[in-house]
Amino acid sequence: MNITHQIKLTLLTLCCTFSTISTAQKHQPNIVIIMADDLGLGDVSAFHKQYSDRPVVAETPTIDSLAAQGMSFTDAHSPTALCAPTRYSVMSGNSTYRGYQPWGVWSTFDKTAITADDATIGRVGKQAGYTTGFIGKWHMGGTFNRKDGTQYSGTRGGPKTKVVDVSRWIAGNPKEIGFDYDFTVPSGVQGPMYLAYENSVWYPLNKDSKIAYVDENSALDKKFVSDKGPGMGESHWDARKLNMLLAKKATNFIKRNAGKKPFLLNYWSPAVHIPHTPPQEINGIKIAGTTPTNHLDMNRVLDIEVAQIIQTLKDTNQYDNTLIIFTSDNGGIGNPFEQKAGHFSSGPYSGRKNSALEGGHRVPFIAVWPNKIKAGSVNNTLVNGTDIVATIAALTQVKLNEKQAKDSWNLLPTFLGQPFQERHLLMQQGGSNKELMMREGDWKIIMQTNRDVTERKIHALYNLKEDPQEKNNLVNKAEHKERVTAMFNKYWQIRDSGIRTAPIL
Repeated sequence: MNITHQIKLTLLTLCCTFSTISTAQKHQPNIVIIMADDLGLGDVSAFHKQYSDRPVVAETPTIDSLAAQGMSFTDAHSPTALCAPTRYSVMSGNSTYRGYQPWGVWSTFDKTAITADDATIGRVGKQAGYTTGFIGKWHMGGTFNRKDGTQYSGTRGGPKTKVVDVSRWIAGNPKEIGFDYDFTVPSGVQGPMYLAYENSVWYPLNKDSKIAYVDENSALDKKFVSDKGPGMGESHWDARKLNMLLAKKATNFIKRNAGKKPFLLNYWSPAVHIPHTPPQEINGIKIAGTTPTNHLDMNRVLDIEVAQIIQTLKDTNQYDNTLIIFTSDNGGIGNPFEQKAGHFSSGPYSGRKNSALEGGHRVPFIAVWPNKIKAGSVNNTLVNGTDIVATIAALTQVKLNEKQAKDSWNLLPTFLGQPFQERHLLMQQGGSNKELMMREGDWKIIMQTNRDVTERKIHALYNLKEDPQEKNNLVNKAEHKERVTAMFNKYWQIRDSGIRTAPIL
């Protein structure tokens, strides 16, 4: 029996259609999904304390409180080791290779990889009758017109983008995939677009703001122009104020919808991606310069963003009836100066963002639902960011069909301490080095390919239980030859066939 038939027999349940629930009952919980940017496992002090007795360099008290009040996962992963491809996968429940651009949709002006038939976080919530909101960093492409009215399909930044009418986001936006409201920064904090949009229309950041070409000469501070380079933006783009503006929009969304029908808030913070531009203070609390690096200062900013969301849930009497999921889009970044001070973004693991090693994609993952999820519980189940779609579908009783959320496992039973079907296989990818990974139990293989995925080479085999830091590559050991071959063949049989890797709800 080949692997396609094996997976069909073991994973597929009765195929259902993506059905509509016309009215959500008021007792259904709200859902808040928070995803940080470039936040490693070791960047959260609660996780740091699980593996190290060294003092915490930069505390994250609010995120720590979520871990104390809910369930934290020790074997949680982002779908990829980079931002944009992970966002497609988290939003759709599909591994990145299923999109038309397998290494990720990077440009603000690229066609989005999400199709009209995909389930998404927003569509699932909307199908269930929820009021849905997206706030934060997008990085999943979009459609804009030139100033002459024709569609633009050129470079993502630089002077050639001056021909784009960036005042309106035409398609490939949050509304198109199920969000009733959005306040979105298409490129996050790093550009090369330096603009914010509210419901697909440019949102001026100041009363005298103008659309402008933002480079080191025109920016309010040249530090705001990231390594992605210059591009279209606005005259008052201020990276130091961006995170708190997003947090304010999130709290306003909660206040507007509290006590009405259930709401789903998808909050994707641009922290702690570069450029690291911490504000001098937030609400009288000094921020800049309070930790060894600007990066760790931004960890504090992220924690304050989360704090404002949590406090608003409590102030509106919604906290006890809200499922909160907190995670990150890939592993951390860190630097030698921080490590000298005792801070390791990747925690006890090797590698960092962009790497196929564990530090590149092992991330914080916390679930909180008061009186439903056991407080202070720690779970070693293998989970992935793709699992969010199936989990909220199960929670809201939205049925998915065979072609939707193909790599998304329902974590709801896990959260509630009930019997569950555990994930034993996980397919991922690295970043610019074009590496592919597959986990099967404690075993992990890393494969080397190229952009067109025409090369297929085995690079490494690790036993993560015995060697969590991936120091002992077993790929050339004779006793593991059959395992390497079997895992390699399984990966490509699954990928080439297009078969789903998760059960259907």
